[in-house]
Amino acid sequence: MTLSTTQARERLGAAVKGIPQVIEVRGARVHNLANIDVSIPLNQLVGIAGVSGSGKSSLALGVLYTEGSRRYLDALSTYTRRRMTQSERAQVDSVRFLPPALALRQRPSIGGVRSTFGTSTELLNVLRLMFSRLASHRCLNGHYQQPSIAVAAEVPMRCEVCGAPIDPPGAEALAFNSAGACPRCQGIGIVREINDDTLVPDDSLTIDEGAVVPWRTFGFNVQPDIVREFGVRTDVPWRELSEHEKDIVFNGPEEKKHITLTSVKGVHKLDFTFRNARLTVIKELERAGDERRLAKVEKFLVERTCPDCGGTRLSEAARAPRINGDNLAEVASWALRDILAWSKTIVPTLPVEMRPMAHELIDTLQGMGARLMELGLGYLALERSSASLSTGERQRAQLARAVRNETTGVLYVLDEPSTGLHPANVEGLIGVMRDLLAAGNSVVFVDHDVRVLRAADYFIEMGPGAGSRGGHVLAQGAPQEIERSPDSRIAGFLSGREPVLVRHRLPCLQPAEPAHWLHLSTISIHTVHALDVAIPRGCMTAVTGVSGSGKTTMVLESLIPALQAAADGRALPAHVLKIDTSGVNRVRLVDSTPIGINVRSTLATYTGIMDMLRKTFAATDAAKSAGLKVSAFSYNTGSLRCPQCDGTGQVSLDVQFLPDVTITCPVCNGNRYKPQADGIRVATPARLEGLSLPQVLGLEVDEALDVFASIEKPRDAHAGHNSKPSMIANAMRSRIYGALQTLSGLGLGYLKLGEDTPSLSGGEAQRLKLSNELGKRQNTALFVLDEPTTGLHPLDVRTLIGVLQRLIEGGATVVFIEHDLDMIANADYVIDMGPGGGQEGGRIIAVGTPDEIARNPSSVTGRYLAEHLNQV
Repeated sequence: MTLSTTQARERLGAAVKGIPQVIEVRGARVHNLANIDVSIPLNQLVGIAGVSGSGKSSLALGVLYTEGSRRYLDALSTYTRRRMTQSERAQVDSVRFLPPALALRQRPSIGGVRSTFGTSTELLNVLRLMFSRLASHRCLNGHYQQPSIAVAAEVPMRCEVCGAPIDPPGAEALAFNSAGACPRCQGIGIVREINDDTLVPDDSLTIDEGAVVPWRTFGFNVQPDIVREFGVRTDVPWRELSEHEKDIVFNGPEEKKHITLTSVKGVHKLDFTFRNARLTVIKELERAGDERRLAKVEKFLVERTCPDCGGTRLSEAARAPRINGDNLAEVASWALRDILAWSKTIVPTLPVEMRPMAHELIDTLQGMGARLMELGLGYLALERSSASLSTGERQRAQLARAVRNETTGVLYVLDEPSTGLHPANVEGLIGVMRDLLAAGNSVVFVDHDVRVLRAADYFIEMGPGAGSRGGHVLAQGAPQEIERSPDSRIAGFLSGREPVLVRHRLPCLQPAEPAHWLHLSTISIHTVHALDVAIPRGCMTAVTGVSGSGKTTMVLESLIPALQAAADGRALPAHVLKIDTSGVNRVRLVDSTPIGINVRSTLATYTGIMDMLRKTFAATDAAKSAGLKVSAFSYNTGSLRCPQCDGTGQVSLDVQFLPDVTITCPVCNGNRYKPQADGIRVATPARLEGLSLPQVLGLEVDEALDVFASIEKPRDAHAGHNSKPSMIANAMRSRIYGALQTLSGLGLGYLKLGEDTPSLSGGEAQRLKLSNELGKRQNTALFVLDEPTTGLHPLDVRTLIGVLQRLIEGGATVVFIEHDLDMIANADYVIDMGPGGGQEGGRIIAVGTPDEIARNPSSVTGRYLAEHLNQV
């Protein structure tokens, strides 16, 4: 559905008058976009949807964001641009009336070891200023003073008790990333100490035999000769050395010793400085400039909470100021909702003259915190490490910060903003996006959550399929118009016409029957209370609850480690009291992290199809005549790989002050191989001339499926029957066909065999990781999926449910952490946690079938599930 003629004329008229109403995109060809023309309203909330791979992200991020940010950067000087990461020009004929663009991506950066929830949201900046200006400060003799306006006025102060001078700290002096850092841990809250047990792990070895591992690891082979000069015996087992000798090895002085060394070139008398085992590790840690070297050092270290600051990161002086008896470290350890409640109690305790300033600071804190509360993040403590936050939590924190920046005239492109969001927090997300609009910005978001899509002012649906079958605009208009579009694939989900239940739920036996249930018992950990959990074997179990309710702690930090420890015969995690595995001895966590690290990892290599293809092509007469073995067909190391791009299919061009440009390899045209590879072909009736390996890798899975379904079975012309090589080739082709069938059944038929795996979406990566598990008996296996519907269209969710059903039919037990109501409704069993997040959560609120959860008044999830199930 397109804009009506009247609407088009109205918008065109407005544009002629100098007030553009739409972004005009013409001839967009990014990735699979099929040379599309589309007009996107400005100053409205615009949703883009479509099945995975349909081109929605290509339009939103590949065209709108890429061009919007590039044009803004082009306005800067060349000198400035050299110091900024720049993007390539989008493949599009024209984009008119495009504002400067900012993207809030699905996977925001995690931040370094110094990044916390408080620093990333800038809430800690306000809190530090409050403790600088509103707190009771102490004198050099430890006497605390009443809060005074003199601090802000920078008037010299003296102690009312002893007369000693008082030097109130500024906000920077309270920052653990600056002057307020704990001297011992340098503001990171942890200290790394040498673990003596790792220095000499085998006390039966002599020093000459390599008992001191750091010397051996880092190439200090001369140290045994030097330590011998200190009187340490190096030819007896470590356990027989005296304590004095061991102390020399661990802590001996950094002194020079004159030693004699014998080598193939003769005898040498040299001076060498002794470096004891501890010092060896310390020096190597200082030199570790990359991950590889750091990994070699870390095995000798142990991390623990800093004993000086107790993990608060702050120096003793930075912890001194108090507001109503609480210091900065204590307040930063509270949940955001508790900090906001505490801040409201401050003003009445202050002198009258300080209250206007206090109101201003507290109002700022409240305003910033309100956005985060709306997005369901009130349970997070400001001291919480950014690395420990989920993807959804980081993205929502990023969104709240964008609103607070109070920009105007900017195009915000949001990638899956509902990621990790419980239904209870959807209204808060919509409200924050509306705030961006109210400030004079435009918002385009890519999402699949039907409740979020219904809130859009305007809607663009891409499709109809994925890959080469997508890239077209299926429908556009208001959500109500999309619902009536005959071309739309999401209309039935928007209107509620589509059925919710797409599988027959299994009846779960009673938990009292231990042979059919896994049982887990824990003590309290983090904000999660002691738990007794029962999970039915051979069923599909959904673990639900609002963000921060304890789902991850229960499943990823308790259930999985406990099962793995039991399977390996190791001790259970400290907080796990008991695990009854009920016969489960294999655990597989299937997450959405990217597969591989570069373009050398492809769909064909990951699934093993590449190895089968190489054997198939090596078995051809042409390959044998040319003397080409299986190894020759590897695009990574084989003799047939393209020498220009080394088998990557692309080359990077350095254009100095402009960003590097990655282009398709001009020699192999992106197929990764030399021209000679095109002469080695397998016969197929579908293509009389046959297919080369580069051509096969260029096929989509479903195309290759058709090809390998009809491949001729070559016969030996002389023997009149299948020769052994032909039989091997036919068996290999049969295996390839089976692997392709699996991928197609996973809904990945649109992906090309040569597609690099790091570029796959999270949902695609998850399904691909399951590809090797299907068709096997899985009676003793547990599959755990963490928010598997991230990035999935409702139709893709159905495909995923079908994949999980196949695992269940194979005897597997499936547990998934999820907010998607379709997934929850189709589960056999539900464990709902809550009732809130953080300190207000950490309990199992309800268990049972989805229908029982929907009827349970204690379950927040149940309220939304009941509404959803009524659509059936």
